[in-house]
Amino acid sequence: MKTQRKVRISRYLTSLIVLVAVLLSPKLGAQDNPGFVVDKIIAKVDNYIVLKSDLEVAYQNYLADGNPQSREAKCELLNRIIINKLMVAKAEIDSVVVTDDEVDQNTTRRMQLILQNSGNSPEELERAYGKTMDEIRLDLRDQIREQLLGNEMTQEITKDIAVTPAEVRRFFNKIPQDSLPYYSSDVEVAQIVRIVKVSEEQKNETRQKLSDIRDRLIKGEDFKELARKYSEDPSAQYNGGDMGYVGRGAMVPTYEATAFKLRPGEISQPFESPFGFHIMQLIERRGNEYNSRHILMSSTPSEEDISRTEKFMDSLRLAIVNDSITFEKAAKEYSDDQQTKGQGGFFTDADGGTKISIKEIDPVVYFKIDAMKAGDVSEPIKYRTDDGKDAVRIIYFKTKLLPHQANLKDDWHRIQAAALAEKKDRALDKWFLKARGDVFINIDPEYDLCHLLE
Repeated sequence: MKTQRKVRISRYLTSLIVLVAVLLSPKLGAQDNPGFVVDKIIAKVDNYIVLKSDLEVAYQNYLADGNPQSREAKCELLNRIIINKLMVAKAEIDSVVVTDDEVDQNTTRRMQLILQNSGNSPEELERAYGKTMDEIRLDLRDQIREQLLGNEMTQEITKDIAVTPAEVRRFFNKIPQDSLPYYSSDVEVAQIVRIVKVSEEQKNETRQKLSDIRDRLIKGEDFKELARKYSEDPSAQYNGGDMGYVGRGAMVPTYEATAFKLRPGEISQPFESPFGFHIMQLIERRGNEYNSRHILMSSTPSEEDISRTEKFMDSLRLAIVNDSITFEKAAKEYSDDQQTKGQGGFFTDADGGTKISIKEIDPVVYFKIDAMKAGDVSEPIKYRTDDGKDAVRIIYFKTKLLPHQANLKDDWHRIQAAALAEKKDRALDKWFLKARGDVFINIDPEYDLCHLLE
């Protein structure tokens, strides 16, 4: 019992969560699995099936993350896959739904991630999987729909669950001393980011480039070929700029407004959105849905544009250092980074805590704070954001905690998150025991050793 509890505590406190990988994971596909065997159904949950390849690919991805071979881990993976199928089946019974727009947007993002992480061209991916990009997308869409439905059910089951401070303390006090995780150095680091504003002159250059491409399209050149050649939308490499049918609200307002102004087949003049400049062709419109394709280009800031942003950030840094404004307030008012500005500029962990392990910090930020003292605010630093935009940031190195064993004073947020996760898990276990009586579940005898339904 003590061993089981130690494993359970470690699962919650160190976030060693076994993630169920989809068949078309960016890391590894079924055909890359050296132990791949003839496929078969190993579990059924109502009308949903689990294939042996589902489990094997998930397990290979688990091993690819550096984890040791473990029968228990494979059983846990299968357990999570079955629970997700159960949640999807129950979602249908309970009329829990996700919208087609949500599924399509998530599918598009995952397809982009697959292309970026694999480093392959669409043609190479098609050869690797033995399917066209459209077929890969359709397979992936079904899996993502199930994942989203599972997430919706999880949220519905656990939405009202919370933990009190007393419950957090009781949770911590029940942990055996030898089961407490040991954390490496933690830091509190914040940033203020300013995206470089592009001058009108630079924007006009981009508009002209798109106008020239529009002229070529009107003269009869192939839209898909030009999209693959010139568009900065990563998805253009496999879809030729085609965005598929979407409803109102799926795209940013300027894109949607342009789509509803065009006649089928018409190509727009260049227009601007938060992503850059586009030309769009409306393919078809039916009611509140439309099918379009586009070519995207972004404007490159000039050295003068960058210098102007650096001067602003230098003035802001001086105001912070002179205590005219706090770093947190300045971040909320001036930062363009949506992920950190709401937390006063602070980087956060998966649970929203501001004390994060040095191992989780961007290497560029780590090397910068390595030369700073606690309390320092850096000089303005030029860099490129994850989506490729030129930006300038200043970094605040607030505190550094020495390596330590988990305790309530330094690690309250982590322990609170762990206590909440355990409470939610108990609720999900209780739900599972009740819900499995509402659906048909059958598991291949090969996996009896996993004791999944006990």
